[in-house]
Amino acid sequence: MQESNRIELKQEVNQEVDLEKEVIAFLNHPGGGKIFIGYHKNGKLLGVKDADNVMLKIKDRIKNNISPSVLGLFDVLTEKKSGKTIIKINVAAGSEKPYFKRKFGMTEKGCYMRIGSASEPMTQSLIDKLFSTRTRNSIRKIKSCQQKLTFEQLRIYYEEKGKPLSKPFKRNLELLTEKGALNYAAFLLSDENTLSIKVAKYGGLNRANLIESNEYGFCSLIKATKSILEKVELENRTIATITSRERHEQRLWNPIAIREAIINAIIHNDYTREIPPKVEIFLDRIEITSTGSLPEGLSEEEFFEGFSIPRNKELMRIYKDLDLEEQLGSGIPRILNHFEKSCFKFSENFLRIVFPTSEKITPQVTPQVTPQVLSLTNQPIEGKKALKMTKNDLFEEKYSAELNTTPQVTPQVTPQVQMLLVAMTEELSRAEIQRRLKLIDKRNFLKNYLLPALNLGLIEMTVPEKPKSSRQRYRLTTLGAEFKRNN
Repeated sequence: MQESNRIELKQEVNQEVDLEKEVIAFLNHPGGGKIFIGYHKNGKLLGVKDADNVMLKIKDRIKNNISPSVLGLFDVLTEKKSGKTIIKINVAAGSEKPYFKRKFGMTEKGCYMRIGSASEPMTQSLIDKLFSTRTRNSIRKIKSCQQKLTFEQLRIYYEEKGKPLSKPFKRNLELLTEKGALNYAAFLLSDENTLSIKVAKYGGLNRANLIESNEYGFCSLIKATKSILEKVELENRTIATITSRERHEQRLWNPIAIREAIINAIIHNDYTREIPPKVEIFLDRIEITSTGSLPEGLSEEEFFEGFSIPRNKELMRIYKDLDLEEQLGSGIPRILNHFEKSCFKFSENFLRIVFPTSEKITPQVTPQVTPQVLSLTNQPIEGKKALKMTKNDLFEEKYSAELNTTPQVTPQVTPQVQMLLVAMTEELSRAEIQRRLKLIDKRNFLKNYLLPALNLGLIEMTVPEKPKSSRQRYRLTTLGAEFKRNN
């Protein structure tokens, strides 16, 4: 390993090592950097003894000796290299430059910048320039529109992690402005607020057919986040591909990538514009959109490499405390382990991540039915011979020649058919199913619920030879039961 403009090597940490200078230089750098403890300057691995004690000292020095507050802008971690323990300090670029040593203030003795592989003092003119352009419109500096806020939900989440909030938690978590008023970060994390994040579901490939719209919010942003993650987890169903020899299962989207994308969108959303992030689910993809383009000074290349400039470091710190977020800059690389860079769409005002569904569910089974069944939806149900077609008739007619060579793919079904399957807990008559679904229009029920389920072989008639029988009931097929169990 060698030193660079993003990497600093230190053999150890003691009073003679100016650790604060290196951290400040990376805070003031456009893309942050990493400091490794346990390496010689020439790159030779040495390791660190008593790493836990050293880490505590590092955290204490960074938190107490640098201004403005750097909470949420750094991580201190241990790694194993060739059997030896090293310490890695991830430092994100700060949004309140210039950062400086509290002891010396915003002077040439207190402010540093990264030049090549060295940390050099800033000139006073650069210090003044950075201070004049310092980000002031941050959620920490904006005063909350409401000052009578409660934080019971946040308190419960901290207690669940064994980190009970102390009396001055509002100041410790940076929920106060410089004048001591509750800030916008506090508003977002309070028990009641006006923020709501939308999770929408569409019945097609565009936004023309909205079939479900949920709002998660008006509560602590942490609670809303957990609710959104649970909702998307339910939607991220397992698709089964079955062959004559084995069964393959795959989720619609990789759960690790989806979780990272949602949390990143919530943490890094530009709330100063009062536009929350949103999640939209289509038949062929899921889109996660957050407000705000890449932070100033961060290129797309650096973004994909995992360099981080947290837009809302107050939220970042709390999400890390509650184990909703891991180390700085780790989210995007984890997403790229499963999806291509082309899934990220950058614009001047928004960042959108588009995850396509798994390729294993691409084949469409629904429309591939016989002409007799297709014509059935346009005619009265009574007396139609096509209703006599069972699961085997429907599937074998289309796939009989391919059953031994082509995998059977669990069909994509409409939301209406999914609702019908949920209602099918036993053998039921047509009227009983319709009542359970609380549907009044018989024609709508037959056309959009019952017939599609029959066509796909997900349900079957108990008396298929007599469609008009008064004893006619409907029940789940093996395929239907399996689909319901996996979705």
